Amino acid sequence: MSNEQVLPATIQGPGLCIAQFIATTPPFDSLDGLAGWAAGLGFRGLQIPTTIPAIFDLARAAESDAYCDEVRGTLARHGLQLTELSSPRQGHLMAVNPGFDDVADVFAPAALRGNPAARREWANAQLLLGARASRRLGLTRHTTFSGSLLWPYFYPYPPIPEGLVEAGFNELARRWRPILDAFDAVGVDLCFELHPGEDLHDGVTFERLLEKVDNHKRLAIQYDPSHFLLQHLDYLGFIDCYHERIRCFHVKDAEFVPSARSGVYGGYQSWIDRPGRFRSLGDGQMDFAGIFSRLTRYGYGGWACLEWECCLKNSEDGAREGAAFIARHIIKVTERAFDAAMASGRDDARNARILGLARNSRTAT
Repeated sequence: MSNEQVLPATIQGPGLCIAQFIATTPPFDSLDGLAGWAAGLGFRGLQIPTTIPAIFDLARAAESDAYCDEVRGTLARHGLQLTELSSPRQGHLMAVNPGFDDVADVFAPAALRGNPAARREWANAQLLLGARASRRLGLTRHTTFSGSLLWPYFYPYPPIPEGLVEAGFNELARRWRPILDAFDAVGVDLCFELHPGEDLHDGVTFERLLEKVDNHKRLAIQYDPSHFLLQHLDYLGFIDCYHERIRCFHVKDAEFVPSARSGVYGGYQSWIDRPGRFRSLGDGQMDFAGIFSRLTRYGYGGWACLEWECCLKNSEDGAREGAAFIARHIIKVTERAFDAAMASGRDDARNARILGLARNSRTAT
């Protein structure tokens, strides 16, 4: 942790992660349609996924300034900015335990399914395109997942072999270090969402990779406290610990309602039946006043982007309510201290008199 004074900053927003809203019918089937719809709800920025060329063509963005101008222009016509590009599916495919090969294939192009090596090569190439596209778009942050070789062993019974975790993180670092270097070369932070199912899912696992990549300056965090509430992790204290690495922010609500029949692992139940589940903003248990206050206090000036994943509420209602919710929670940083008018300035002689030091000095003399 740095001892440098951190100045508060006003968070940008509201932003919207559009991944959960893309569909095959207007206005959700084009970037222009999504932008117009989101702007009408009060959003000011969009976080755009990179796996749906009909919405955003990652390969073109990596090579073409003209295409990037077109994307920015589409958003600007609706009064919006591009907050970040996101590549969680590609990131997840960077590290897949063999036991999850079949289910992870859904994230890969059809031609690569059943071929883990080719699938990972594709994911690696996609992330490198993401670095170049982010640079052309003038962005400074990109979001992703870490993937996981170790998730089947997160609960150590029977005891896992000695050195297995070390070997897993060594390999994770080997795969991600060149990508981090590529993002560094273009001046973009790579922000991992700490997410169950990924090897990076809490502070300790983030620190493990950070150490393996020599505290790489581009290794950062996309903060989504909903995943921490479901893990019973202190999500406010997390900001105190890791604020220097938090560069992106997903605003998503969650709740955990204790049950006599099921716990944090969920009993293989669908989301609606789990004790822990995601909710629309304002419907869960998250202390967002505390979250926004802490991020503001520590100088987080990035975007607050709604991620909607509620198992109960209609998505469009959740988006409309979410835009207003985020706007209410953004704290415009004060330009002057509330007690500034009472400040008397520095006077060392007076300070000495107040403390009785001047009198003691005269007596000693």
